[in-house]
Amino acid sequence: MAIDFKQDILAPVAADFAAMDKFINEGISSKVALVMSVSKHVVEAGGKRMRPIMCLLAAQACGETDLTRTQRLAAVIEMLHTATLVHDDVVDESNLRRGRPTANATWNNQTAVLVGDFLIARSFDLLVDLNNMTLLKDFSTGTCEIAEGEVLQLQAQHQPDTTEETYLNIIHGKTSRLFQLATEGAAILAGKSEYRQALKTYAGHFGNAFQIIDDILDYTSDAETLGKNIGDDLMEGKPTLPLISALKNTAGEDHAVIRRSIATGGTADLERVISIVQTSGALDYCSQRATEETDAALAALQALPDSEYRQALSNLAKLALHRIQ
Repeated sequence: MAIDFKQDILAPVAADFAAMDKFINEGISSKVALVMSVSKHVVEAGGKRMRPIMCLLAAQACGETDLTRTQRLAAVIEMLHTATLVHDDVVDESNLRRGRPTANATWNNQTAVLVGDFLIARSFDLLVDLNNMTLLKDFSTGTCEIAEGEVLQLQAQHQPDTTEETYLNIIHGKTSRLFQLATEGAAILAGKSEYRQALKTYAGHFGNAFQIIDDILDYTSDAETLGKNIGDDLMEGKPTLPLISALKNTAGEDHAVIRRSIATGGTADLERVISIVQTSGALDYCSQRATEETDAALAALQALPDSEYRQALSNLAKLALHRIQ
């Protein structure tokens, strides 16, 4: 049966989602007009708002009935996510995100970096209002780890010897950690500490699967669907799992081409790299890893009581995986 995002994931928390959206717009208000217009631009360019939806679903799944505080938490998560995207686009010198011009392309790097700083600071400003020290500590530590993941990724750029273990460390910080904050944060706020670990495990594996799938799509999708250009990661010399795996599976000239592409970046050999990645079995391996991570995420959910909210979290993981099947 096909999973429908609106029906099978968003519907159970649709009302809370609308309220959360309102909080985001209030959250980005600033007396500095430029801060406001840039924040608005990047928040509106947002995608499916998967992280805040996951936060709202997690709260309900662990039995929270009053979601007013969770709506605020979900808004904080989306603002944090937006801040990291703004900074990523500057670091990667990207001009497009989800098919729209990035903040750095629309304004400039200086503006984008500073507004990204504002969004992070504002997120914590709003988080303090929730008056929960455990939550604040979790988010402070987690946000440090997110920044560390980005720095690890930068360090691995142009390094063909990057291992799968390093790649997993990078994506843990870069992608999975914020998903974990979304779900575990919901449990902390709901006062349901017994579900913290299960939700954190679910989100960690979900995030890993999500990023691996994203990296697969870089070789199998088109710019229209991706919202960014094919081969962008290759252009930047990022050793993603498809490339790490292709290096393991190849020898001779094919192996040399992949190594060289990571080391130098650029898309001179793009066509050839895509074809090596596709014929070396690298994508099959990545799909298998994404499936394993998804299965681990689904297994972790079993610790929660059965509900439509738990089912929606499970649907979300399955839907993410279907993008490559």
